[in-house]
Amino acid sequence: MQSFLTPEIFLTALIIFVMRVVDMSMDTIRILFVVRGKKLFSWILGFLQSLVFIIAVSRVLSGDVHPLSVLAYATGFATGNIVGMIIEDKMAIGHVRITIISTAAGSQIAQALRDAGFAVTEIPAFGKNGAVTMLNCSVLRRDFDHAEDIIRKADPEAFITAEEVRAIHRGFWRS
Repeated sequence: MQSFLTPEIFLTALIIFVMRVVDMSMDTIRILFVVRGKKLFSWILGFLQSLVFIIAVSRVLSGDVHPLSVLAYATGFATGNIVGMIIEDKMAIGHVRITIISTAAGSQIAQALRDAGFAVTEIPAFGKNGAVTMLNCSVLRRDFDHAEDIIRKADPEAFITAEEVRAIHRGFWRS
């Protein structure tokens, strides 16, 4: 009778886990590139990801299916999603549109952002409790934290939202 956890079974499970982490990390990044319209990167990642996937699946399904291999496959899948998100976050590719609503310091926020090199559009608006200033500012994702710090220093009570946007035409964009 064969032992339940031999070094070979453990090594196979480890290889499957690592391959699934790599596979799903590439998949997560690939999907984000697809959304951003990056065709070449999407194609390359899709090709590589499918190769790794086929090898990983064949390892799981070859011979007797061991429960540890199945567990490694599922754990690698879940872990790969998180790793892919972390990698993509570090890459910080793309643009973010920041909308700021300030009841008291809209002009100061706008000027502080401009002084830091960001383009800002000021829009006088009327909110639930009266006049407010609404600001729109598009920044590179890698610059978002810096812009947020500037906003918070100028008005700690400002309402801030951010959404990823896809740049179509940069026009007067400077960064």
